[in-house]
Parts: sequence; C-alpha cells; structure tokens
Amino acid sequence: MNTQPETRTALRPVRLLVGGYLLLSLATLVAIVLLRDHHSVVNAAVWVRGTIVALTSLLMFSFVARASRGSRAAFLRLRIASAVMVVAIVVIISLPGTFPVWLRLEQGVCGLLLLGVVLLVNGRHLRSLFASA
Repeated sequence: MNTQPETRTALRPVRLLVGGYLLLSLATLVAIVLLRDHHSVVNAAVWVRGTIVALTSLLMFSFVARASRGSRAAFLRLRIASAVMVVAIVVIISLPGTFPVWLRLEQGVCGLLLLGVVLLVNGRHLRSLFASA
C-alpha cells in the first residue's frame, strides 16, 4: 500500500473531478424525484439511468478515497470504472429517443468530468505512483 503524501496530492485533481461527478449525479437524482410527475421530462429510462449514475458516482468517490490512502486495487477500479462510464455515456447520448435532451446534456457534462479522470488516472505520473506501491 502506497501511503505517501505525494499520492494524495497527485490524486487531488481526480478527487475534484469525481466529486463534481458525484454532486451533479446526486443533483440530477433530486431533479428526477422533483419532476417525477412530468412524464415528458422523466420517464422510466431516466429513473434507471439516474439511479445507476448516482450509485456509480458514489462507488467512484469511494475508489478515489481509498486510492488516496494508497490502495492499488482501488486505483485500478477507478481506472476501469471511469473508462467504462465514459463509454456508457457516449452510448446514452447517441441513443435516439430514449432520453430527454436535459439528461443527454447532463450526461455530456458527466462524460467530460470522467474523461478528465480517465486522462489523469491513465497518465504516466499516477500509474508510476501505483506501480511502485
């Protein structure tokens, strides 16, 4: 386990990006609940996607927290989960008719946040910190 302060410092931008993803995902879930009676805005697919995204954002935040404490396994999970979520978001945005425009826009912002995570966690510096752990 790598417990160096350098690891925490190096993961700070990742923590901020995942934290933004978490806050946006939870805010979206609150919006879904508040707009539940507006069926043109919130359909069954929105409920499912919003719930999945909120749960994955919580998981990813826990991965960052554990990776910040030096967990190689959590760092690997973060690398995999962030890449899978970016791919899933691209699919969601490109599916015709299933999701309303507002959710596609929210997913686009989530995708940009997670793309930043993917780029950082797959960068040479962070990978080298966890390779030597």
